[in-house]
Amino acid sequence: MSITVELVGEKQIEVDLAGQTYGELLDSFDVSQHEVSLLVDGSPVPEDKPVDSDVDQVKIIRLIKGG
Repeated sequence: MSITVELVGEKQIEVDLAGQTYGELLDSFDVSQHEVSLLVDGSPVPEDKPVDSDVDQVKIIRLIKGG
């Protein structure tokens, strides 16, 4: 099973779940869990929670942006 993971405004990919946690989804992006929030259906989810089998999209919102 795969889901769509989007770093909002930057990148979107398909990820094979295979028992991953929400935090492990960040491995495909160059971000730290301390600088983003993970959202499912508009609600934040904890990084250590396993990805629910009925989820088809996760959005990653960058909270800190250098400049």
